[in-house]
Amino acid sequence: LYVMDDALTEGPEPESQPVGRAQGMYMSTGLAKLGLLQVMNLVFTHGPYNGSVVTVLGRNGPFGNVREMPVIGGTGTFRFSRGYAQLKTHTLDLKKNDAIVEYNVYIMH
Repeated sequence: LYVMDDALTEGPEPESQPVGRAQGMYMSTGLAKLGLLQVMNLVFTHGPYNGSVVTVLGRNGPFGNVREMPVIGGTGTFRFSRGYAQLKTHTLDLKKNDAIVEYNVYIMH
């Protein structure tokens, strides 16, 4: 079980403008192929969505080119949200257990 509280930024570069935090947890759930059960809140602390949250819950196959996870809700601006997030890994360092992942989130609310 891993817990995350990572920077949420506009782009993948370390100097990108911060917009919030990606907070949640994930655990390995695949026997034959690595799969993660991931629950995450995208907590917005800057910009037009400050104070709002988008919640994502589902399977993340971290070695896939583009993965898709469902958006199951939100708060503030994103109250009653439904949709999906597409994930793409930009960098992965297995020795440091570190990754930069792009999230494109599509929401109806």
